[in-house]
Amino acid sequence: MPPTGMIVGDNWIAIIVAAIAIYAVGFVIYGGLSKLWLSQSGYTKEQLQPHTWKMALSPIMPILSAIGLALILKLARVDNLATGLMISFEIWLFLVLPVRLYNFVYSPEKPGHLAFDAIHLLLGTLVAGGIISAWP
Repeated sequence: MPPTGMIVGDNWIAIIVAAIAIYAVGFVIYGGLSKLWLSQSGYTKEQLQPHTWKMALSPIMPILSAIGLALILKLARVDNLATGLMISFEIWLFLVLPVRLYNFVYSPEKPGHLAFDAIHLLLGTLVAGGIISAWP
């Protein structure tokens, strides 16, 4: 197989749909449950107000996540939903969650905040991995 570049040949439509799905999961979790998230995070709306400019950066995370999942699933030669979901779960458990735990361990973050983020990242990883692995 000749080298074709980093992700040339991947289904970009699947990657874009997966990135949108990750974003949608976050919208449902953080938007739909914003009052619960605020109570669990320990922040007030006033405390978060100076940080709202960061929302402009938010599309970058799901795009990079979807591309990363596509690369790993391609390297693993995943061609079915069940295997894609299993590998996506392992990516979350052994890579995504430990990285997220750093903030919890080394800051005064509350467990509820960690739980929200961990659930968001798990569901986003599974949905995106499922889309990418099952896309024709």
